[in-house]
Amino acid sequence: MCDETPLRPLTSVNSNGHSTNKVKMKSDEKRPLLDNESQSDSTEVQNDDTVLDLSKPINTAGSTKVADYNPILNRDLEHPTSNFDTMIHLLKGNIGTGILAMPDAFRNSGWLVGIIGILFMGAICTHCMHMLVECAHELCRRTQLPFLSFAEVAELAFETGSETSKKYAKVAKSVINVFVCVTQIGFCCVYFVFVAANLHDIVKHYFVDINVHWYLFIILFPMVFINWVKNLKYLTPVSLFAAILTVSGLIITFVYVLQDLPKIETINAVSTWVQLPLFFGTAIYAFEGIGMVLPLENNMKTPQDFGGWTGVLNTGMVIVACLYTAVGFFGYLKYGDIAKLGSITLYLPPEEILAQSVRLMMAVAIFLSYCLQFYVPFNVIWPPLRGKLPTEKWRYYGEYACRTVLVIITFLLATAIPNIGSVISLVGAVSSSALALIFPPLIEIVTFYPNKLGKNNWILWKDIFIMLFGFVGFLFGSYVSILNIVYPEA
Repeated sequence: MCDETPLRPLTSVNSNGHSTNKVKMKSDEKRPLLDNESQSDSTEVQNDDTVLDLSKPINTAGSTKVADYNPILNRDLEHPTSNFDTMIHLLKGNIGTGILAMPDAFRNSGWLVGIIGILFMGAICTHCMHMLVECAHELCRRTQLPFLSFAEVAELAFETGSETSKKYAKVAKSVINVFVCVTQIGFCCVYFVFVAANLHDIVKHYFVDINVHWYLFIILFPMVFINWVKNLKYLTPVSLFAAILTVSGLIITFVYVLQDLPKIETINAVSTWVQLPLFFGTAIYAFEGIGMVLPLENNMKTPQDFGGWTGVLNTGMVIVACLYTAVGFFGYLKYGDIAKLGSITLYLPPEEILAQSVRLMMAVAIFLSYCLQFYVPFNVIWPPLRGKLPTEKWRYYGEYACRTVLVIITFLLATAIPNIGSVISLVGAVSSSALALIFPPLIEIVTFYPNKLGKNNWILWKDIFIMLFGFVGFLFGSYVSILNIVYPEA
């Protein structure tokens, strides 16, 4: 995640005596977003600033120079990723605790609505990912920058738009950053609860029953220490080990789930309207990989292979949707209405060592993956705080303090709501729906308004429909999730 230093508006006077708005972006803000180096490790300041003229309306600033600029050809990457590497990162970014909650999602929707809903949600989320990439490319051409982050895309979309939209450029970037932080901190809370719940069940079966809150407290200290690692490249072996554990755990889980399946008549094809918002929250949480899309595409050796019908993005998301559907359908078919604990690993037979090993493997894998989710909000929150500290010594200790405080915050939130299913549904409904379904179509409208929205403005109406769908899910999903947390037995 790159440093979210704001773009600084400048004012100059043109030959006609009128002032023009410009945006100044430092060269260190134009790095690949999959930067293995911690931002706080960099102490050098680049001076080769680029001044960009953003005074003209978006669809009239089409000079030959801007039109001919290709951001893909202007990326200077030291260690670009291959298509296969990008596919692995994409799958890893979308397959986490969400896939383990799919049986609970299908319980809230019914198997028929669940299958249709997951595929429909996957199609919309994937389309929104394509939408974000296209807007990023368009804005890169206008500003002649090689790549942008999610928040920078939102800011430049408003900045290069109409006179009215320019006023909200900084607000757009801030809102995106807030939702990114809330979403990622929510993921971290889910990870805390997931690890504690699985450890609780293992120890309870073999030794003694201790309240799950104690497990949250026990894993707090190692969680703090592992998040003191500033450089992600040192965590690469850890991430690889976590990926191996996750794949192994899913394979063993399928072995258990596919044994002695009951008839499909034993489960509901359609659930109640009251439960559907919970399905929406869980499903959109599981598909929330949109924050990874631009970093992955920005760091590819052949980014032209990312989009398209058979590109990396579509291929990866089809695999993800199929896995979600399989785990959700067969998990619900196997366990029926008892599938409400938020993780399919908690339904496996406790008397079998292999089943307990799955819980342990998934718990360790999620524990080791926490730092990757934590890396995103930290690199949004820390840079502004770092600038307020007077000396390098203060910044050195301040960074450790900031990391520790953020981990403790996620611990406290996880302690307050020790229910995986409720946390997943709430995070999905509140934050993931906004990032995945509301902001991308809004950015597309602002970017291409008014002359590039298709015949009869069909793109505009399509985007409005997606935003309304996301907003309705946001409202009802949040409401039902909060009720489910406050009144869990209702």
